[in-house]
Amino acid sequence: MQKRTIDPWPWGLHTNSVQAVEIKQPEGTLYCSGQVAINAQGQPSAADMRTQFQLTLQNLEQLIRESGYECSGIVRLNVFTTSIQEFFTTCVDLYQGWVAEHGLKQATTLVEVKGLYATLTVELEATVVK
Repeated sequence: MQKRTIDPWPWGLHTNSVQAVEIKQPEGTLYCSGQVAINAQGQPSAADMRTQFQLTLQNLEQLIRESGYECSGIVRLNVFTTSIQEFFTTCVDLYQGWVAEHGLKQATTLVEVKGLYATLTVELEATVVK
């Protein structure tokens, strides 16, 4: 696989993403459904957003790993949240650390939604290549 990131504007250097990612000759592509803070028994979390985000990251990592891919192969990561303000206040440090841990340079969209399933407050949707 050949990966090239494109970020034509200087302000892009100060974000946790890039404007575009080009992939040439991938071995495979994994399209992940939105992952949320649901435990192994299928119960959605009613915890605060930060706690939910931690479980959501764990669930996404597990899905990617058990699919035979690696988190470092994420090329697109969409974040859906019921409050962008709360996400930036309580979760952005976890997000930045997680992105750095996996060496990601991914295209990202952050969207505030009216609601998610049950009591959930954050959802991650990823595209992964190898």
